[in-house]
Amino acid sequence: MVNEPVDEQDFRDVMAGVCAPVTIVTTTQDATPHGTTVSAFASLSLRPPMVSLALDRASELLARVLVTERFGVNVLGAGQHEVAMTFARRTPDRFGAVPWQYDHGLPRLAGAPGWLVCTLASVVEGGDHLLLLGSVIHAQASTAAPLVYGNRVFGTHSAFAPHPHPVQPSAAVPLAALPL
Repeated sequence: MVNEPVDEQDFRDVMAGVCAPVTIVTTTQDATPHGTTVSAFASLSLRPPMVSLALDRASELLARVLVTERFGVNVLGAGQHEVAMTFARRTPDRFGAVPWQYDHGLPRLAGAPGWLVCTLASVVEGGDHLLLLGSVIHAQASTAAPLVYGNRVFGTHSAFAPHPHPVQPSAAVPLAALPL
């Protein structure tokens, strides 16, 4: 059996079918808030509490997190697909479009049902991305239907969802942080 490279589009199509939570990862550098939409996010450990997230090596947020060694994770709810789109765009003032506040020195978005404050514990090489392992130093949650991304649409799957209808991202907006 010959190990041939996997076709990139075939890989993308398979991974598009894997539902992922939608988060906005944030940090602060030089008193300025920064953030981007991230779907490559997961719980990693309970003892100690840790999470993992993947950022493209070219990500401006990645460069800032590597310097500050801190990041916040806003876990979005089912009705927050517009917030996800705002932070997926490469616009300079994403924070001007949404209500937010500082919490533990990091930008926290209003209405996000989940909030984690993390310190950078480790960085792992992973192809064109870096996997960031974060130690969770603060966590706060409220009960809400989650926003998920799967098959290239936003939606939810939850008993808490009043209207679990998928939302198709605009084709005119590149979803750099949601490539699948």
